Amino acid sequence: MASSDPAAARGDPAGGVTISVCIATYRRPERLEAVLADLAKQTVLPDQIVVVDNDAAASARSIVDAHRAGGVSYRVDYDVQPERNIALTRNRTVELARGEWIAFVDDDERAPERWLERLMDCARKYAADGVLGPVDPVVPPSAPQWIRSGRFYDFPRMATGEKVPLNRMRFGNILLRGEPLRAEPGPFDIGYGLTTGEDGDMLIRLVDKGAHVIWCDEAIILEPIEQKRLHLRWLLQRSLSGGQEFARKTLRGRFGKLTATGRVRLLLRASVQLIIAACLAVLCLPAGRHRAAKWLIAAWANVGKLTALCGWRYREYA
Repeated sequence: MASSDPAAARGDPAGGVTISVCIATYRRPERLEAVLADLAKQTVLPDQIVVVDNDAAASARSIVDAHRAGGVSYRVDYDVQPERNIALTRNRTVELARGEWIAFVDDDERAPERWLERLMDCARKYAADGVLGPVDPVVPPSAPQWIRSGRFYDFPRMATGEKVPLNRMRFGNILLRGEPLRAEPGPFDIGYGLTTGEDGDMLIRLVDKGAHVIWCDEAIILEPIEQKRLHLRWLLQRSLSGGQEFARKTLRGRFGKLTATGRVRLLLRASVQLIIAACLAVLCLPAGRHRAAKWLIAAWANVGKLTALCGWRYREYA
């Protein structure tokens, strides 16, 4: 358990603020154990770690108990959220978090030693309410050559201090001021609980209410890519889900008020982009499978937009 004043006991490297790190987990015991070990080695230690298990069987309990028993200097809280719903699970982590700042990391990621320090440094330097950092994929050497050539798991990067655009809001590596987060209803919308997009939706709502969210390119998190994700089917499913997420947020006015004309424009643009991308996927196949796959993935994102406009939802977490 944490001491009465853990920050002071450590020489106060975080400038007197308290930090909770939240992890939503589901049946990844080895991965969870690894990221917990990373958090214990941070140059700025958290004051609290919160793990909420979305497995009704509480399969992560032994991992968290072992971490707590290892003599860490911070508080460790564990709970089970039995209903299959990522938004409900994230909401429970926020309920349990006591810090002035709340960081989120996924249960399949790895946190270099200066991760938390760099997020906090950026928050202070830029007077930010939120700091978003990169998630660098680690593709195993066993991955097919076309997967390694395609760089399909990379996310766009920005310069440190830049304001994060609304269409790039996501979780996996983020630090947020606790007060505005707790004031937000939910704060995660449970309507996204079996799909994806609960993270970006919540962040966009925070920004709409004045939150200043910036990028920190040095606060890198690593994501070892699992074997089950090293195939075209998973990439297409992720692209479909991303397209649906974009369309749903557009329809809900998250990127600005949507008129009837705007809805028609979205439909036409997605249809044209689908046809072009599908044609290019075929044309690029002789130039390499990875090039064809890039266009096929782009086509599938537009399938996602169109199906969302028709009211169908791909439930990734179902």
